[in-house]
Amino acid sequence: MNSNYRHHVGGGYCGIELREMHPRISQNFTYVSSCVKYMIFMLNFIFWLFGGLLLAIGLYAFKDKWESTGSLRLESFYDVILNISLVMMIAGVVVFVVSFAGCLGALRENTCLLKFYSMCLLLFFLMEMAIAIMGFVFPQNMNSFLEDTFTDKIIHSYRDDPDLQNFIDFAQQEFKCCGLSNAGYQDWSKNEYFNCTSPSVEKCGVPYSCCINATDISSGLVNIMCGYDVQAHSVAAASKRIWTSGCIEIVRVWAERNLYAIAGIALGIALIQLFVIYLAKTLEGQIDLQKSRWSA
Repeated sequence: MNSNYRHHVGGGYCGIELREMHPRISQNFTYVSSCVKYMIFMLNFIFWLFGGLLLAIGLYAFKDKWESTGSLRLESFYDVILNISLVMMIAGVVVFVVSFAGCLGALRENTCLLKFYSMCLLLFFLMEMAIAIMGFVFPQNMNSFLEDTFTDKIIHSYRDDPDLQNFIDFAQQEFKCCGLSNAGYQDWSKNEYFNCTSPSVEKCGVPYSCCINATDISSGLVNIMCGYDVQAHSVAAASKRIWTSGCIEIVRVWAERNLYAIAGIALGIALIQLFVIYLAKTLEGQIDLQKSRWSA
């Protein structure tokens, strides 16, 4: 034990005071782990760039749509969520702001920003878990909800929004389906251009993306008239030319067939989110320890 000896002389008394020297923490010591700090920074920097890219693409698509249509309809909640460019912009802003808070909070060791960042991640995690539980535990209820809520809106907006039209065409071609609900290809009778009472040349038809062989093999050109008049035929007759099942049911069946892969991916994403939340809370605690050391 290290000791200091100090002699006291006075009043005929001579004594020795024994004082223990406590070990001192180095002035360069910090509770904040550089590994945790820069790991959070790098992860969020990547997502910050991704958010900026998503926002830029959304802005470009929104500008292009505005120049081509000259109007923007936002009369209801459905008009917002079915506007793909607007959804991309909103998602880009959210990712950009949250990841920026994570970057700056870690770099500047700001606990307020880190708290905001970890709370946002926790909120996203809970929302994802709620959607996953609804999808896996109540698939039929989810199926009915999507059909009742979105079928009419999406079918009606097919020709009004070029981005939505391209998305629907892509989905119908990839999943080999036509329409959304259990009515299948007959859903397109709800669209003013494909309704059998329409004066359009497309009356009683469906989009070319419903066709089994929309592309001519010899010329490589897409036959946009391949779905004309199919609504007037029975399911058996129409199935020779187009896919007749609705996309929501087809996607549900596809998800059930790939349930383990989807569950594995969802679990992986959830674990990553929890790990990042843990890192953020760990860094918060380290910063608080460092501040308490400075104030001591």
